[in-house]
Amino acid sequence: MDRITTGPAHKAPADSQVTLAHIMSEHDTNLYGTIHGGVIMKLIDDAAAAAAGRHAGAPAVTVSVDRMTFLTPVHAGDLLSVHASVEYAGRTSMDVGVRATAERWNASGPTAEVATAHLTFVAIDEHGAPRPVPELRPVTAEEHQRQLQAVRRRALRADRRTAAG
Repeated sequence: MDRITTGPAHKAPADSQVTLAHIMSEHDTNLYGTIHGGVIMKLIDDAAAAAAGRHAGAPAVTVSVDRMTFLTPVHAGDLLSVHASVEYAGRTSMDVGVRATAERWNASGPTAEVATAHLTFVAIDEHGAPRPVPELRPVTAEEHQRQLQAVRRRALRADRRTAAG
C-alpha cells in the first residue's frame, strides 16, 4: 500500500498546527475551586485530534497518551489555549505534542504554561481501518529536535509492549 493515496506526500509541522482557546467557567471547577483535570484533558485531546486529522487529511483517533503533566492550576475566568503540533508521522500513526497555557484574566501577570502532553493517533478511513498519512518533514531545528524526541518515545512504547508480552 502506498504511504498516502491522496493529498501531499509530505507536510511540515506548521501545516497542521492547531490552537484551541476556551474561557474556563465555574461549571468546570472541581472541589478545590480549580478547573477539573478531566476538562483540560478533553481540550488537549480535542486539539491533538484536530492537528492529527489536519496532517492526515482524514479522521484520526486517539491510541495512547504517553504523558500528561499538569504544571499549575487553571481557574474559572482564565483563557485556556491549547497548542497542538504533529511531531512524528509513521505509516498510519502520528505523535502529537500539546502545550496548554492560561491567560490570567482575574489576576495580573503573564500567561502561564499549565500542562503538557504527548498523544498518539492513528488515521482511519471510512471503514474505520488505519490509513496511510503523509510523511512529516520538520523545517526548524526545534521541529527536528521534537521529531527526534518522538522517535525515542515510540521506541520506549515498543519496548514496553515487548516487555508486557
